[in-house]
Amino acid sequence: MGLTREFRNNIAARAERDPRFREALFTEALNAYFAGDTAVGKAILRDLVNATVGFEELALTLKKPSKSLHRMLAPRGNPSTDNFFSIVNALQKKAHVKLRVTAKAS
Repeated sequence: MGLTREFRNNIAARAERDPRFREALFTEALNAYFAGDTAVGKAILRDLVNATVGFEELALTLKKPSKSLHRMLAPRGNPSTDNFFSIVNALQKKAHVKLRVTAKAS
């Protein structure tokens, strides 16, 4: 079941006005990837793209067709490492969020 348009609009509005929310979305997306849950990671990244830069502007920034970016972040998408980190880098700049990875022994 997909998210409703109203819910997506609420995410976008909050991400626009709340830097900590953008930071939390980014953190959750990458934590999902690190935990092996790429479907959730892609879904959150997709929401972050929609809430910040939008796929058309991201496509211009990365010099890639927006349809390709949509496919990469779709549930069955499989972006290459280069494409994934290009998306992450562009989102960091647009969302004004700097990511840092910290290792912890378990």
